[in-house]
Amino acid sequence: MSTTVNETSWWDTIKDTSFLVNPYPQLKAWREQGAIHHDRASDIYFVLGHREFTKIARSPKMGRDTRLWRDGWASPANQTKNPLAYQLYSEIQPQMINVNPPDHRRMRGVFEDAFKPAAVAAMATMIEAEATRLLDALGDGGEVEFIERYAAPLPLRVVCNLFEIPAEMDDSIRRWSDSLIRVLDIMTTHEQRQEALEALHEFKAYVSGLIVERRKHPGNCMLDTLVAAFDDGTLSEDEALMNLVSMQIAGHETTVTLIGNGMLCLLRNPEQLARMRADRSLVPSAVEECLRYEPGGNMIMRVAIEDFPMGDIVIPAGSMVLGFIGAVNRDPASFDDPERFDIARANNPQMTFGAGAHTCIGAGLARLEGTVAFNALLDRFDRIELAGESRWRLDRMNARSLEYLPVRLGRSV
Repeated sequence: MSTTVNETSWWDTIKDTSFLVNPYPQLKAWREQGAIHHDRASDIYFVLGHREFTKIARSPKMGRDTRLWRDGWASPANQTKNPLAYQLYSEIQPQMINVNPPDHRRMRGVFEDAFKPAAVAAMATMIEAEATRLLDALGDGGEVEFIERYAAPLPLRVVCNLFEIPAEMDDSIRRWSDSLIRVLDIMTTHEQRQEALEALHEFKAYVSGLIVERRKHPGNCMLDTLVAAFDDGTLSEDEALMNLVSMQIAGHETTVTLIGNGMLCLLRNPEQLARMRADRSLVPSAVEECLRYEPGGNMIMRVAIEDFPMGDIVIPAGSMVLGFIGAVNRDPASFDDPERFDIARANNPQMTFGAGAHTCIGAGLARLEGTVAFNALLDRFDRIELAGESRWRLDRMNARSLEYLPVRLGRSV
């Protein structure tokens, strides 16, 4: 294995509108040139091969703590050159997704029981009730904007319910999330950082108030679990606030993309939608295929804790490594006929939720929400069709989601 050195600007390509709309031809071309690329301009390694990314994501020599990123936001030079970036990333740092062991294990352990299979399965009734509420509002269907009316509000309300956050906060949480999700882009503008920092301060102030009120009126939900971990010293105040903020953002953004992107895949492949309608046992595998074929994120990040050998190359300690999941999930070395959307795909080791210690803690919940969302929609409507051109969001490089998806729904009864 060798590293391909790319002399063109990766970041100009990644930010280009044509890439944001359809990255797959470019990703395929890059992957055919090599599984690992090194961009000299940014000194970042890009991984496009499934086998290579799997090894990196699962290795304890690769972590998520960006403070280790050589010449990154936490470097002394950057603290002087870009104090806003340093403040923003310093404030979002203390959460389980951003730290390495042993802190990662300590923080993740607070929430793991809530995401075990039995606990997730018990959430089905609540998710079904939220789906029913949204579908009731659609009446007999007609032409609807699917993202606004179903794909976005369902997972937001589900994750808010886990912390008993009232519905009147949905708009604020969505607004804060829209600003903070761009932090995942790695390369951000001054204006984006400023907007994210302001959103972060508002979000943290709100969840801080939640914690204060919960101490006065305890209950039995995930918020109480977090408060208990804060009060017994398992989590610091900053860790309690940032983990709650992060779980609100990740807990709904990833599922918005699963339901929205997945529905677009099904509508563009109506024979697959008909197949799923005829055999509901295929819904779970359809969810997996939606995750593989149109993942809700372009990149998953790791930072080398120590020198990391990959064949005849070595990724140096302190290097930023970005796995292009759209390329990883369509690697023909790991997937049969990877450009085909197949809801009954038997071998599907998709990597949309990552791998190793940092596998998404809410992956099981997202899968359940996708399954409930699709089943409820099929139960309610006999006809589900595209009603026009969809639009991808162009205001973010990493999180990949639809801005607009017009759908025509119909009932025979």
